[in-house]
Amino acid sequence: MSITVAIIGRPNVGKSTLFNRLVGKRLALVDDTPGLTRDRREGTARLADLEFTIIDTAGLEDVAGKVLEARMRAQTERALDDADVALLLIDARAGVTPLDRHFADWLRRRDQNLVVIANKCEGNAGAAGLIEAYALGLGDPIPLSAEHGEGMGDLYDVLAPFIDDADKAALDEEGGAGPMQLAVVGRPNVGKSTLVNRLIGEERVVTGPEAGITRDAVSISWTYKGQPIRLIDTAGLRRKSRVAGRPEGMSTADALRAIRYAQVVVLVLDAQAAMEKQDLTIARQVIEEGRALIIAVNKWDLVRDAKAVLGRLNDRLERSLPQVRGIPILTLSALTGRSTGKVLPAVLEIYEVWNRRISTARLNQWLADMITHHPPPLASGRTIRLRYVTQAKTRPPTFVVFVSRPEQLPESYLRYLANSLRQAFDLPGVPIRLFTRKGKNPYAPS
Repeated sequence: MSITVAIIGRPNVGKSTLFNRLVGKRLALVDDTPGLTRDRREGTARLADLEFTIIDTAGLEDVAGKVLEARMRAQTERALDDADVALLLIDARAGVTPLDRHFADWLRRRDQNLVVIANKCEGNAGAAGLIEAYALGLGDPIPLSAEHGEGMGDLYDVLAPFIDDADKAALDEEGGAGPMQLAVVGRPNVGKSTLVNRLIGEERVVTGPEAGITRDAVSISWTYKGQPIRLIDTAGLRRKSRVAGRPEGMSTADALRAIRYAQVVVLVLDAQAAMEKQDLTIARQVIEEGRALIIAVNKWDLVRDAKAVLGRLNDRLERSLPQVRGIPILTLSALTGRSTGKVLPAVLEIYEVWNRRISTARLNQWLADMITHHPPPLASGRTIRLRYVTQAKTRPPTFVVFVSRPEQLPESYLRYLANSLRQAFDLPGVPIRLFTRKGKNPYAPS
């Protein structure tokens, strides 16, 4: 499970009803009797495409000692210790009570990810309580009816970023374990699904001349040259102003989420309208997420002047994405199969670059050469000393330079170092992250 979510609140606000709604079964007893739940109960929750562990807890009461209610509260506190996110339920029909305020203050001191849920908001009876919930000072409350299933879309929107961040962190920590995550993205009707079918050798996803056939992000697993791959075909990404209706909006969110999950992204372009503004927007999103990028120019069989098209494409990349040089550009025709055999070898090659680690000794020899040939500029008449460099992590390659006065090192010099790193250690087509940190003064008193 990606994250653990605990449902908490005073007795009889609908915690078990929400628990049952999320797990899809009546696992927890539900009744109007306050305090029916005494032990915490865990289950697997599913909310659209989200999956997480959910914990139902006993009602919070302001008691101490060894009485039953105090022991129930201790169980709730243990659930909170295990949880990544807490859902604080209030009864919107009853309004915010002094007990709700007491536990809101207590939860605020715990410094925990917290979402306020105003339950029982069906109809207009909960409107006043929803407004009162803003006064708790814990962010915007989510209006919801656990009994009738209303407001679950809003709950999805709140929980999705927590799950995305957890899955992304797990992805970055995996190293080489598990399949490589490969996403195929682009504008509508550029041939993404046709390319996916060509890569896996079967008609796995529906294709056609109509734009927008693909709605869901379709996941396909297979192995290529011993490398397990999880390939995701995504819906076409259009500008926000052109997204029409909720279905397309959900498809767009799914495609953006696929980029966040991915390790390598193949951006498919239409050769007859290559690298439009929306293509550049997608490319920037991939780079900002720190993912390796390959550009596949599809429908190349329809191009008359290949040299001119490639020239315009390279110029656009050079001007708009100067921070990532050497992005692989493949020209192909997914429909005829022309040059599609180049795609997966290029994916494996850039995946290796994205995972590459460089020894500290080599890095510091490189740094010494850089300082010799092009020392950093003076700051207030004093020399800025670059003392040491090391690679902090891979995926993407991330480096830390220890500097005497990092705040005074110009951004232009950092770009010079990053470009030199890329060239010296053969890191084309992947984002490079370069951070500065203040070096420790060995003569300063400890």
